[in-house]
Amino acid sequence: MASRLMLCSFTTCPWVQRAAIVLREKQIPYEINYIDPDQRPEWFLAISPHAKVPVLQIDGKHALFESNAIAEYLDETVPPRLHPADAIARARNRAWTDYVTTFSSAVTGAAYADSEEEFVARIAKIPAPFGKIEAALAERGNAGPYFNGPKLSLVDAAYAPFLQRYTFMDRLRPLGLIERFPHLLAWRDALLAAPAVKSSTIPEIEAAWHQNLHKRKRWLAKFVAQGVPAAATAQ
Repeated sequence: MASRLMLCSFTTCPWVQRAAIVLREKQIPYEINYIDPDQRPEWFLAISPHAKVPVLQIDGKHALFESNAIAEYLDETVPPRLHPADAIARARNRAWTDYVTTFSSAVTGAAYADSEEEFVARIAKIPAPFGKIEAALAERGNAGPYFNGPKLSLVDAAYAPFLQRYTFMDRLRPLGLIERFPHLLAWRDALLAAPAVKSSTIPEIEAAWHQNLHKRKRWLAKFVAQGVPAAATAQ
């Protein structure tokens, strides 16, 4: 692919990070355009039916929306393929990638709770999806460290941003949850150490995430230390 790619993003968006991980893993050159979520420009609204990111602009002529569609497009057009070659394994990967919406909802819902009571109630819902992924990892038939073995794949890219956000939350308010799921814990550690994941965000992503908690006036923000770097202003 010799196309010029522009990825439209909010600074802390995990769904955009999913696309960025695929771009980084495949070593595809791209530019990134950070959109202010409170002042989304008309040109962006014209190419994003849901008014959400990510949007991938291709040569200024085409625009793809939805992180799954973008990841699949990149995998189909730029080698090496990150999906498994085997059709059953590929379908299984796609099925577990679809489950990321349930997984992410549990993590994000807890992080953005408005009160301690709501936080506690939402945290109680996290072990269920954690357990589902733990079972899938236990049954995958390989030694990892990634979902399909030694090579990072699209399903890894889908979960990495939300495991990272869980880790940010766990550092603010230690939960003691992921430690109950050894396969998930090992997968989390491998993903967060992967070069493509580490380079897929702004350098100050954790501080920016903290700022976003403050901006949205979420209960968890009370545990953020004072003096978060100004460079981490979130969008």
